[in-house]
Amino acid sequence: MTLFCVRRLILQSLSLSVAWPLISYSQDADFPARPIKLIVPNAPGSSVDTIGRILGNQLTSAGLKIFVENKAGAAGALGIDAGKNSAPDGYTMIVASSSSITVVPLLQKAVSYDPLKDFDFVSMVAVLPNVLVCNTALKIDSVADLIAFAKANPGKVNMASAGPGSVSHLAGVALTTAAGFESLHVPDKGGSQSVASVVSGETHWTLTPAPAAMALVKGGRLRLLGHSLAKGMHPLGKVPAIADTVPGFEYGSWIGLMAPKGLPPAVADKLRKSLVTALQQAALREAFDTNGAVPTSSTAEEFRAYVTRDIEQNRKAISVAGLKAE
Repeated sequence: MTLFCVRRLILQSLSLSVAWPLISYSQDADFPARPIKLIVPNAPGSSVDTIGRILGNQLTSAGLKIFVENKAGAAGALGIDAGKNSAPDGYTMIVASSSSITVVPLLQKAVSYDPLKDFDFVSMVAVLPNVLVCNTALKIDSVADLIAFAKANPGKVNMASAGPGSVSHLAGVALTTAAGFESLHVPDKGGSQSVASVVSGETHWTLTPAPAAMALVKGGRLRLLGHSLAKGMHPLGKVPAIADTVPGFEYGSWIGLMAPKGLPPAVADKLRKSLVTALQQAALREAFDTNGAVPTSSTAEEFRAYVTRDIEQNRKAISVAGLKAE
C-alpha cells in the first residue's frame, strides 16, 4: 500500500475533537490505576512485535506499567478480535498494523471485526519502510542485480512472505509487477519465519517490514538492497530507495495504537499524550531508527482517515494480486 503524505503525518498533535456520550470522569481521573495490556496480534520477532515492545518499554519507563501479550493467529485476526471484545476502559490496547486492519478483513470471510466501526483510534505510532533483503550467499548487491538475477533464472527464484495477503506478499507482488520479473511465491506462517527462510537459503528474497529484518541485516545474516518508501526519503541512512531503480515504486506500512470501541475521551487523551511523549524520547527514536521505523503520532481523526485510504489502496492491490476472500 502506498504511504499517503508521510511527511505530513509525522507530527505531534495532542488535540481531540470527537463528540462522546456522558461518562464518569472521577474514575477516569485515576487512570491508570493498574497495568495496561498491549495486545500484539503477531508472533514474537515480527515487525509489529518489535515496535510494540519498544513502545511498551518506553511507556513503562514513563510510569504506565505496560505489559505485552502476543496473541498471534489467522494473520493477526485472533489478536485484533480479542482486543475488540475487551472492556473499553483503557486497560487493554491493541498494537494494530496495516496488515491486520486493512488487509486481513478483505481476505478472510470469517473475520468478525470491522476496522472502521469496532475500534477507537488513539494514534499512529510509526510508518515503516519495507526492506528488500536477500540471502547473503547470492551474488546480488543491488535492486538491479536482483531483477537481472530473476530474469536470467525464470522459474528458479523464490520470494518469501509472511503468508498470502500479508504486507510482504502484496509488496513483493507489487515489485515483481512494477519491475517486470517473475518470482515463485513461498508463503510462511509469519514475518519472522519468512525472513528466517531467506537467511537459511530456503528462499532467495523478501520485501518485508523493516523491523522484521534489520537486526539480521546488521548482524550480517541478510543483505539489504533497498527500501520501499518514496524516492528521496532516507529512513535507513544511505540505503537507496527501490524507486531509484524502479521509478515510482512505493509500498510502506504503518503501526498504530487502537482500543475497543467506547474508550472514554479522558482516558484516550491521557494515552495519546503519553504516547506522544514517548515518541519524542531519544531512547525510543534510537530504537526505532535501528529498525528503520519513523516515529509518527496523529490525532484520532487523522489516524482514521489514513486507515480509510489504506483500505481502499489495499482493495486495489489485492485485486491485482488475484486474491479472493476465503
